[in-house]
Amino acid sequence: MPEGFKEKMFGTDGIRGVAGDFPLDEATVEKIGRSLADNLKRDLGHAPSLIIGRDTRESGPRLEEWLARGAVESGARVESAGVMTTPGVAFLARTTPFDAGVVISASHNPYHDNGIKVFSRSGKKISDEMESRIEHDVAQYIGRGGPPPSRAEQGREASGVEFFASPPAHRDQYVDYLVSEVSRGLSLGGVRLAIDCANGAASFIAPGMFRRLGAEVGVISASPDGRNINENCGSLHTDSLRRLVIEGGFDLGVAFDGDADRALFIDEKGELVDGDHTLLVLADHMKQAGLLGGDTVVSTVMSNLGLELALRERGIRMVRAQVGDRYVLEQLIALDAKLGGEQSGHIILPEISLAGDGLITAIELLRAVRESGRTLGELAASLTKFPQVLINVRVPSKPPLEKLSPVMDLIEKFEQEMRGRGRLLVRYSGTENLARVMIEGEDYGEIEERANLLARTIKESIESMGA
Repeated sequence: MPEGFKEKMFGTDGIRGVAGDFPLDEATVEKIGRSLADNLKRDLGHAPSLIIGRDTRESGPRLEEWLARGAVESGARVESAGVMTTPGVAFLARTTPFDAGVVISASHNPYHDNGIKVFSRSGKKISDEMESRIEHDVAQYIGRGGPPPSRAEQGREASGVEFFASPPAHRDQYVDYLVSEVSRGLSLGGVRLAIDCANGAASFIAPGMFRRLGAEVGVISASPDGRNINENCGSLHTDSLRRLVIEGGFDLGVAFDGDADRALFIDEKGELVDGDHTLLVLADHMKQAGLLGGDTVVSTVMSNLGLELALRERGIRMVRAQVGDRYVLEQLIALDAKLGGEQSGHIILPEISLAGDGLITAIELLRAVRESGRTLGELAASLTKFPQVLINVRVPSKPPLEKLSPVMDLIEKFEQEMRGRGRLLVRYSGTENLARVMIEGEDYGEIEERANLLARTIKESIESMGA
Protein backbone atom coordinates (compact mmCIF):
# COMPACT_ATOMS: atom_id res chain seq x y z
CA MET A 1 0.00 0.00 0.00
CA PRO A 2 1.46 3.42 -0.93
CA GLU A 3 2.75 5.42 1.98
CA GLY A 4 0.17 7.94 3.16
CA PHE A 5 -2.69 6.31 1.25
CA LYS A 6 -6.14 6.98 2.56
CA GLU A 7 -9.39 6.06 0.94
CA LYS A 8 -10.49 9.71 0.73
CA MET A 9 -8.70 11.06 -2.35
CA PHE A 10 -11.13 13.75 -3.48
CA GLY A 11 -10.89 17.10 -1.74
CA THR A 12 -13.07 20.15 -2.26
CA ASP A 13 -11.65 20.57 -5.76
CA GLY A 14 -11.03 17.06 -7.02
CA ILE A 15 -7.90 14.95 -6.58
CA ARG A 16 -4.68 16.88 -6.16
CA GLY A 17 -1.04 16.02 -5.46
CA VAL A 18 2.45 15.89 -6.87
CA ALA A 19 2.40 14.66 -10.46
CA GLY A 20 3.86 11.16 -10.70
CA ASP A 21 3.38 10.39 -7.00
CA PHE A 22 0.40 8.51 -5.63
CA PRO A 23 -2.46 9.07 -6.36
CA LEU A 24 -1.21 10.72 -9.55
CA ASP A 25 1.11 7.88 -10.53
CA GLU A 26 0.53 6.03 -13.79
CA ALA A 27 -1.13 2.90 -12.40
CA THR A 28 -3.51 4.78 -10.10
CA VAL A 29 -4.52 7.36 -12.70
CA GLU A 30 -5.28 4.51 -15.12
CA LYS A 31 -7.42 2.92 -12.42
CA ILE A 32 -9.25 6.20 -11.87
CA GLY A 33 -9.98 6.32 -15.60
CA ARG A 34 -11.28 2.75 -15.57
CA SER A 35 -13.41 3.37 -12.50
CA LEU A 36 -14.90 6.56 -13.91
CA ALA A 37 -15.84 4.82 -17.15
CA ASP A 38 -17.24 1.78 -15.34
CA ASN A 39 -19.36 3.87 -12.97
CA LEU A 40 -20.68 6.09 -15.73
CA LYS A 41 -21.59 3.00 -17.76
CA ARG A 42 -23.44 1.57 -14.75
CA ASP A 43 -25.43 4.79 -14.31
CA LEU A 44 -26.09 5.51 -17.99
CA GLY A 45 -26.59 2.00 -19.31
CA HIS A 46 -24.16 2.53 -22.19
CA ALA A 47 -20.46 3.04 -22.78
CA PRO A 48 -19.69 6.65 -21.89
CA SER A 49 -17.92 9.34 -23.86
CA LEU A 50 -15.45 11.68 -22.15
CA ILE A 51 -13.89 15.00 -23.09
CA ILE A 52 -10.56 15.77 -21.38
CA GLY A 53 -8.91 19.17 -21.06
CA ARG A 54 -5.80 20.23 -19.22
CA ASP A 55 -3.87 23.31 -18.18
CA THR A 56 -0.29 24.04 -19.23
CA ARG A 57 1.72 21.96 -16.73
CA GLU A 58 4.41 19.76 -18.25
CA SER A 59 2.84 16.71 -16.56
CA GLY A 60 -0.57 17.32 -18.13
CA PRO A 61 -0.19 15.32 -21.37
CA ARG A 62 1.02 12.17 -19.63
CA LEU A 63 -1.70 12.29 -16.93
CA GLU A 64 -4.24 12.79 -19.68
CA GLU A 65 -2.85 9.78 -21.56
CA TRP A 66 -2.90 7.56 -18.47
CA LEU A 67 -6.48 8.45 -17.57
CA ALA A 68 -7.66 8.12 -21.17
CA ARG A 69 -5.99 4.70 -21.49
CA GLY A 70 -7.83 3.38 -18.45
CA ALA A 71 -11.16 4.79 -19.60
CA VAL A 72 -10.77 3.36 -23.12
CA GLU A 73 -9.91 -0.07 -21.72
CA SER A 74 -13.27 0.05 -19.94
CA GLY A 75 -15.05 0.84 -23.19
CA ALA A 76 -15.25 4.64 -23.08
CA ARG A 77 -14.82 6.92 -26.05
CA VAL A 78 -12.33 9.64 -25.16
CA GLU A 79 -11.55 12.88 -26.93
CA SER A 80 -9.09 15.60 -25.97
CA ALA A 81 -9.84 19.30 -25.86
CA GLY A 82 -6.13 19.97 -25.47
CA VAL A 83 -5.28 22.97 -23.31
CA MET A 84 -8.59 24.29 -21.99
CA THR A 85 -9.80 26.20 -18.95
CA THR A 86 -11.62 24.26 -16.25
CA PRO A 87 -14.94 26.07 -16.88
CA GLY A 88 -14.38 25.53 -20.61
CA VAL A 89 -14.40 21.77 -20.02
CA ALA A 90 -17.54 22.13 -17.86
CA PHE A 91 -19.14 24.01 -20.77
CA LEU A 92 -18.23 21.25 -23.23
CA ALA A 93 -19.60 18.58 -20.88
CA ARG A 94 -22.88 20.52 -20.66
CA THR A 95 -23.38 21.51 -24.29
CA THR A 96 -21.81 18.76 -26.40
CA PRO A 97 -22.63 15.03 -26.60
CA PHE A 98 -20.20 13.92 -23.89
CA ASP A 99 -21.21 12.14 -20.72
CA ALA A 100 -18.54 13.78 -18.57
CA GLY A 101 -15.72 16.28 -18.75
CA VAL A 102 -12.36 15.67 -17.08
CA VAL A 103 -9.89 18.40 -16.22
CA ILE A 104 -6.20 17.71 -15.58
CA SER A 105 -5.18 20.70 -13.48
CA ALA A 106 -4.02 21.84 -10.06
CA SER A 107 -5.52 25.32 -10.48
CA HIS A 108 -3.36 27.88 -8.63
CA ASN A 109 -0.76 25.36 -7.35
CA PRO A 110 2.85 25.32 -8.63
CA TYR A 111 3.75 23.37 -11.76
CA HIS A 112 4.97 20.17 -10.07
CA ASP A 113 1.46 19.57 -8.69
CA ASN A 114 -1.44 18.38 -10.77
CA GLY A 115 -4.94 17.08 -10.27
CA ILE A 116 -8.08 15.51 -11.65
CA LYS A 117 -11.59 16.92 -11.45
CA VAL A 118 -14.65 15.62 -13.21
CA PHE A 119 -17.80 17.37 -14.41
CA SER A 120 -21.12 15.69 -15.15
CA ARG A 121 -23.37 16.43 -18.11
CA SER A 122 -25.05 19.16 -16.06
CA GLY A 123 -21.81 21.13 -15.91
CA LYS A 124 -21.53 20.49 -12.16
CA LYS A 125 -18.77 18.51 -10.51
CA ILE A 126 -19.64 14.85 -10.10
CA SER A 127 -21.52 13.88 -6.98
CA ASP A 128 -19.98 12.91 -3.66
CA GLU A 129 -21.41 9.44 -4.25
CA MET A 130 -19.59 9.06 -7.57
CA GLU A 131 -16.36 10.27 -5.97
CA SER A 132 -16.81 7.73 -3.17
CA ARG A 133 -17.30 4.92 -5.68
CA ILE A 134 -14.08 5.84 -7.49
CA GLU A 135 -12.21 6.03 -4.18
CA HIS A 136 -13.58 2.61 -3.22
CA ASP A 137 -12.43 1.10 -6.52
CA VAL A 138 -8.93 2.53 -6.07
CA ALA A 139 -8.80 1.37 -2.45
CA GLN A 140 -9.70 -2.17 -3.52
CA TYR A 141 -7.10 -2.05 -6.27
CA ILE A 142 -4.42 -0.91 -3.81
CA GLY A 143 -5.53 -3.49 -1.28
CA ARG A 144 -4.95 -6.25 -3.83
CA GLY A 145 -1.42 -5.00 -4.37
CA GLY A 146 -2.20 -3.60 -7.71
CA PRO A 147 -0.29 -5.15 -9.74
CA PRO A 148 0.59 -2.18 -11.95
CA PRO A 149 0.49 -2.68 -15.71
CA SER A 150 3.54 -4.25 -17.30
CA ARG A 151 6.22 -1.99 -18.74
CA ALA A 152 4.99 -2.84 -22.24
CA GLU A 153 1.45 -1.87 -21.28
CA GLN A 154 2.65 1.36 -19.70
CA GLY A 155 4.27 2.40 -22.92
CA ARG A 156 1.41 1.79 -25.30
CA GLU A 157 -1.16 4.30 -26.45
CA ALA A 158 -4.80 3.39 -26.12
CA SER A 159 -6.37 2.98 -29.52
CA GLY A 160 -9.16 5.43 -30.27
CA VAL A 161 -7.81 8.21 -28.05
CA GLU A 162 -7.78 11.47 -29.97
CA PHE A 163 -5.32 13.42 -27.83
CA PHE A 164 -5.08 16.47 -30.04
CA ALA A 165 -8.13 16.05 -32.24
CA SER A 166 -8.76 19.62 -33.39
CA PRO A 167 -8.47 21.22 -29.93
CA PRO A 168 -8.72 24.69 -31.52
CA ALA A 169 -12.26 23.77 -32.56
CA HIS A 170 -13.20 23.08 -28.94
CA ARG A 171 -11.64 26.35 -27.81
CA ASP A 172 -13.34 28.23 -30.63
CA GLN A 173 -16.69 26.78 -29.62
CA TYR A 174 -16.19 27.99 -26.05
CA VAL A 175 -14.97 31.46 -27.08
CA ASP A 176 -17.90 31.85 -29.51
CA TYR A 177 -20.26 31.09 -26.62
CA LEU A 178 -18.57 33.67 -24.39
CA VAL A 179 -18.60 36.36 -27.09
CA SER A 180 -21.98 35.78 -28.72
CA GLU A 181 -24.07 34.64 -25.75
CA VAL A 182 -22.53 35.61 -22.41
CA SER A 183 -21.33 39.00 -23.69
CA ARG A 184 -24.50 39.80 -25.63
CA GLY A 185 -25.09 43.57 -25.57
CA LEU A 186 -21.62 44.35 -24.20
CA SER A 187 -19.12 46.37 -26.21
CA LEU A 188 -15.66 47.09 -24.87
CA GLY A 189 -14.82 49.65 -27.51
CA GLY A 190 -12.61 52.30 -25.97
CA VAL A 191 -11.71 50.13 -22.95
CA ARG A 192 -8.01 49.64 -22.25
CA LEU A 193 -7.70 46.28 -20.50
CA ALA A 194 -4.61 44.61 -19.02
CA ILE A 195 -4.72 40.85 -18.46
CA ASP A 196 -2.44 38.38 -16.68
CA CYS A 197 -3.01 34.83 -17.93
CA ALA A 198 -0.84 33.14 -15.25
CA ASN A 199 0.98 31.28 -18.06
CA GLY A 200 -1.99 28.96 -17.88
CA ALA A 201 -5.01 27.90 -19.89
CA ALA A 202 -6.33 31.46 -20.30
CA SER A 203 -3.26 32.24 -22.43
CA PHE A 204 -4.92 30.71 -25.48
CA ILE A 205 -8.38 32.17 -24.89
CA ALA A 206 -8.55 35.46 -22.98
CA PRO A 207 -6.53 37.85 -25.20
CA GLY A 208 -8.44 37.00 -28.37
CA MET A 209 -11.82 36.98 -26.62
CA PHE A 210 -11.43 40.47 -25.16
CA ARG A 211 -10.14 41.82 -28.48
CA ARG A 212 -13.22 40.41 -30.23
CA LEU A 213 -15.30 42.43 -27.77
CA GLY A 214 -13.50 45.59 -28.86
CA ALA A 215 -11.05 46.14 -26.01
CA GLU A 216 -7.49 47.34 -26.41
CA VAL A 217 -5.63 44.56 -24.60
CA GLY A 218 -2.25 44.46 -22.89
CA VAL A 219 -1.12 40.93 -22.03
CA ILE A 220 1.43 39.49 -19.63
CA SER A 221 2.23 35.92 -18.51
CA ALA A 222 0.76 34.28 -21.59
CA SER A 223 3.82 32.27 -22.68
CA PRO A 224 3.53 28.90 -20.90
CA ASP A 225 6.56 26.60 -20.94
CA GLY A 226 5.19 23.79 -18.74
CA ARG A 227 6.85 25.07 -15.58
CA ASN A 228 6.00 28.75 -15.29
CA ILE A 229 2.28 28.35 -14.60
CA ASN A 230 1.31 30.58 -11.63
CA GLU A 231 4.99 31.46 -11.11
CA ASN A 232 5.06 35.02 -9.75
CA CYS A 233 2.02 35.81 -11.85
CA GLY A 234 -1.72 35.37 -12.01
CA SER A 235 -4.30 35.83 -9.28
CA LEU A 236 -1.88 34.90 -6.47
CA HIS A 237 0.82 37.35 -7.56
CA THR A 238 -0.67 40.58 -8.88
CA ASP A 239 2.29 42.96 -8.53
CA SER A 240 3.29 42.74 -12.21
CA LEU A 241 -0.28 43.36 -13.34
CA ARG A 242 -0.56 46.30 -10.94
CA ARG A 243 2.56 47.87 -12.46
CA LEU A 244 1.25 47.31 -15.98
CA VAL A 245 -2.07 48.98 -15.18
CA ILE A 246 -0.45 52.02 -13.57
CA GLU A 247 2.44 52.48 -15.98
CA GLY A 248 0.35 51.72 -19.06
CA GLY A 249 -2.64 53.83 -18.06
CA PHE A 250 -5.08 50.93 -18.38
CA ASP A 251 -8.68 51.22 -17.19
CA LEU A 252 -8.37 48.00 -15.19
CA GLY A 253 -6.57 44.68 -15.03
CA VAL A 254 -7.74 41.06 -14.82
CA ALA A 255 -5.63 38.33 -13.20
CA PHE A 256 -6.56 34.70 -13.84
CA ASP A 257 -5.20 31.59 -12.16
CA GLY A 258 -3.74 28.58 -13.95
CA ASP A 259 -7.03 27.03 -15.03
CA ALA A 260 -8.97 30.33 -15.22
CA ASP A 261 -11.82 29.39 -12.92
CA ARG A 262 -11.14 32.48 -10.83
CA ALA A 263 -10.37 36.12 -11.55
CA LEU A 264 -9.15 39.01 -9.44
CA PHE A 265 -8.99 42.59 -10.65
CA ILE A 266 -6.80 45.67 -10.40
CA ASP A 267 -8.57 49.03 -10.58
CA GLU A 268 -7.37 52.11 -12.43
CA LYS A 269 -5.34 53.26 -9.41
CA GLY A 270 -3.58 49.92 -8.98
CA GLU A 271 -5.71 48.71 -6.06
CA LEU A 272 -6.65 45.04 -5.73
CA VAL A 273 -10.33 44.19 -6.26
CA ASP A 274 -10.90 40.74 -4.77
CA GLY A 275 -13.85 38.37 -4.77
CA ASP A 276 -15.65 40.22 -1.97
CA HIS A 277 -15.49 43.50 -3.91
CA THR A 278 -16.63 41.67 -7.04
CA LEU A 279 -19.65 40.17 -5.26
CA LEU A 280 -20.73 43.60 -4.01
CA VAL A 281 -20.33 45.28 -7.41
CA LEU A 282 -22.22 42.49 -9.18
CA ALA A 283 -24.91 42.34 -6.47
CA ASP A 284 -25.51 46.10 -6.80
CA HIS A 285 -25.71 45.85 -10.59
CA MET A 286 -27.98 42.78 -10.60
CA LYS A 287 -30.32 44.17 -7.95
CA GLN A 288 -30.76 47.39 -9.90
CA ALA A 289 -31.55 45.33 -13.01
CA GLY A 290 -34.01 43.11 -11.12
CA LEU A 291 -31.83 40.03 -11.65
CA LEU A 292 -30.75 39.24 -8.08
CA GLY A 293 -33.18 36.43 -7.26
CA GLY A 294 -34.43 36.62 -3.67
CA ASP A 295 -32.04 39.51 -2.98
CA THR A 296 -29.59 36.88 -1.74
CA VAL A 297 -25.85 36.44 -2.23
CA VAL A 298 -24.03 33.26 -1.26
CA SER A 299 -20.52 33.74 0.06
CA THR A 300 -18.27 31.65 2.30
CA VAL A 301 -17.06 31.76 5.86
CA MET A 302 -13.92 33.49 4.54
CA SER A 303 -15.72 36.57 3.22
CA ASN A 304 -15.06 39.78 5.12
CA LEU A 305 -17.58 41.01 7.65
CA GLY A 306 -17.59 44.30 5.75
CA LEU A 307 -19.22 42.58 2.76
CA GLU A 308 -22.03 41.24 4.91
CA LEU A 309 -22.70 44.71 6.37
CA ALA A 310 -22.55 46.42 2.95
CA LEU A 311 -25.01 43.95 1.45
CA ARG A 312 -27.32 44.31 4.45
CA GLU A 313 -27.39 48.10 3.94
CA ARG A 314 -28.66 47.42 0.42
CA GLY A 315 -31.39 45.05 1.58
CA ILE A 316 -29.44 41.98 0.40
CA ARG A 317 -29.07 38.89 2.53
CA MET A 318 -25.68 37.15 2.63
CA VAL A 319 -25.60 33.40 3.30
CA ARG A 320 -22.25 31.84 4.20
CA ALA A 321 -21.28 28.40 2.88
CA GLN A 322 -18.24 26.26 3.58
CA VAL A 323 -15.10 27.17 1.63
CA GLY A 324 -15.17 25.56 -1.81
CA ASP A 325 -17.08 26.46 -4.94
CA ARG A 326 -19.05 23.20 -4.79
CA TYR A 327 -20.51 24.27 -1.42
CA VAL A 328 -21.32 27.73 -2.77
CA LEU A 329 -23.13 26.09 -5.68
CA GLU A 330 -25.09 23.80 -3.36
CA GLN A 331 -26.40 26.82 -1.47
CA LEU A 332 -27.15 28.72 -4.68
CA ILE A 333 -29.28 25.84 -5.94
CA ALA A 334 -31.00 25.27 -2.59
CA LEU A 335 -31.89 28.98 -2.24
CA ASP A 336 -32.54 29.60 -5.95
CA ALA A 337 -30.06 32.47 -5.65
CA LYS A 338 -28.36 34.03 -8.67
CA LEU A 339 -24.95 35.13 -7.38
CA GLY A 340 -22.34 33.52 -5.19
CA GLY A 341 -18.61 33.24 -4.77
CA GLU A 342 -15.46 33.34 -2.75
CA GLN A 343 -13.02 36.01 -1.67
CA SER A 344 -10.39 34.21 -3.78
CA GLY A 345 -12.19 35.20 -6.99
CA HIS A 346 -14.32 32.11 -7.69
CA ILE A 347 -17.64 33.64 -8.71
CA ILE A 348 -20.67 31.59 -9.78
CA LEU A 349 -23.58 33.00 -11.78
CA PRO A 350 -25.80 29.92 -12.05
CA GLU A 351 -28.06 31.44 -14.71
CA ILE A 352 -24.99 31.43 -16.98
CA SER A 353 -22.80 28.58 -15.71
CA LEU A 354 -22.78 26.18 -12.78
CA ALA A 355 -18.98 26.35 -12.69
CA GLY A 356 -16.92 29.27 -11.48
CA ASP A 357 -15.51 30.91 -14.61
CA GLY A 358 -12.93 33.71 -14.48
CA LEU A 359 -13.76 34.80 -18.02
CA ILE A 360 -17.48 35.06 -17.30
CA THR A 361 -16.71 36.90 -14.06
CA ALA A 362 -14.61 39.41 -16.01
CA ILE A 363 -17.31 39.87 -18.66
CA GLU A 364 -20.01 40.54 -16.07
CA LEU A 365 -17.83 42.87 -13.99
CA LEU A 366 -16.94 44.84 -17.13
CA ARG A 367 -20.65 45.01 -17.96
CA ALA A 368 -21.36 46.45 -14.50
CA VAL A 369 -18.57 49.02 -14.90
CA ARG A 370 -19.68 50.08 -18.39
CA GLU A 371 -23.37 50.40 -17.52
CA SER A 372 -22.66 52.32 -14.31
CA GLY A 373 -20.61 54.97 -16.07
CA ARG A 374 -18.15 54.82 -13.16
CA THR A 375 -14.67 53.38 -12.78
CA LEU A 376 -13.99 50.03 -11.15
CA GLY A 377 -12.21 51.81 -8.31
CA GLU A 378 -15.26 53.95 -7.61
CA LEU A 379 -17.55 50.93 -7.55
CA ALA A 380 -15.21 48.83 -5.40
CA ALA A 381 -14.83 51.66 -2.87
CA SER A 382 -18.39 50.91 -1.72
CA LEU A 383 -16.92 48.08 0.37
CA THR A 384 -15.21 49.01 3.63
CA LYS A 385 -13.40 45.97 4.93
CA PHE A 386 -12.66 45.06 8.50
CA PRO A 387 -8.94 44.43 9.07
CA GLN A 388 -8.27 40.75 8.43
CA VAL A 389 -5.26 38.51 9.08
CA LEU A 390 -4.97 35.18 7.28
CA ILE A 391 -2.14 32.77 8.11
CA ASN A 392 -1.49 29.44 6.40
CA VAL A 393 0.24 26.91 8.64
CA ARG A 394 2.01 23.97 7.01
CA VAL A 395 1.09 20.85 9.03
CA PRO A 396 2.19 17.18 8.77
CA SER A 397 -1.37 15.90 9.25
CA LYS A 398 -4.89 17.19 9.72
CA PRO A 399 -6.35 15.75 12.96
CA PRO A 400 -9.81 17.03 14.02
CA LEU A 401 -9.38 20.43 15.59
CA GLU A 402 -11.63 19.32 18.45
CA LYS A 403 -8.85 16.95 19.56
CA LEU A 404 -6.36 19.82 19.92
CA SER A 405 -7.26 21.07 23.39
CA PRO A 406 -4.76 23.98 23.52
CA VAL A 407 -6.10 25.21 20.19
CA MET A 408 -9.74 24.98 21.23
CA ASP A 409 -9.01 26.74 24.55
CA LEU A 410 -7.31 29.59 22.70
CA ILE A 411 -10.15 29.91 20.19
CA GLU A 412 -12.69 30.13 23.01
CA LYS A 413 -10.58 32.77 24.81
CA PHE A 414 -10.22 34.96 21.71
CA GLU A 415 -13.91 34.72 20.81
CA GLN A 416 -14.85 35.87 24.31
CA GLU A 417 -12.40 38.77 24.09
CA MET A 418 -13.78 39.94 20.72
CA ARG A 419 -17.38 39.78 22.05
CA GLY A 420 -18.99 40.09 18.64
CA ARG A 421 -16.62 42.81 17.36
CA GLY A 422 -14.82 40.42 15.04
CA ARG A 423 -14.71 36.93 13.54
CA LEU A 424 -12.35 34.00 13.99
CA LEU A 425 -12.15 30.98 11.72
CA VAL A 426 -9.78 28.01 11.79
CA ARG A 427 -10.05 25.30 9.16
CA TYR A 428 -7.95 22.90 7.13
CA SER A 429 -7.37 23.36 3.42
CA GLY A 430 -9.32 20.90 1.31
CA THR A 431 -6.45 20.51 -1.17
CA GLU A 432 -3.19 20.93 0.76
CA ASN A 433 -1.69 20.06 4.16
CA LEU A 434 -2.42 23.49 5.53
CA ALA A 435 -4.32 24.85 8.50
CA ARG A 436 -5.79 28.27 7.80
CA VAL A 437 -6.23 30.83 10.57
CA MET A 438 -8.39 33.88 9.81
CA ILE A 439 -9.21 36.64 12.28
CA GLU A 440 -11.11 39.87 11.60
CA GLY A 441 -11.43 42.75 14.02
CA GLU A 442 -11.19 46.47 14.55
CA ASP A 443 -7.50 46.69 15.46
CA TYR A 444 -4.99 45.13 13.04
CA GLY A 445 -2.14 44.82 15.54
CA GLU A 446 -4.35 43.03 18.01
CA ILE A 447 -5.73 40.48 15.56
CA GLU A 448 -2.28 39.89 14.03
CA GLU A 449 -0.91 39.00 17.47
CA ARG A 450 -3.80 36.63 18.11
CA ALA A 451 -3.50 34.98 14.70
CA ASN A 452 0.24 34.37 15.08
CA LEU A 453 -0.23 32.85 18.53
CA LEU A 454 -3.03 30.61 17.30
CA ALA A 455 -0.96 29.51 14.27
CA ARG A 456 1.99 28.56 16.48
CA THR A 457 -0.30 26.67 18.85
CA ILE A 458 -1.82 24.66 16.00
CA LYS A 459 1.61 23.71 14.62
CA GLU A 460 3.00 22.76 18.03
CA SER A 461 -0.11 20.78 19.01
CA ILE A 462 -0.12 18.71 15.81
CA GLU A 463 3.63 18.10 15.92
CA SER A 464 3.40 16.94 19.54
CA MET A 465 0.77 14.36 18.53
CA GLY A 466 3.26 12.76 16.14
CA ALA A 467 6.15 12.83 18.56
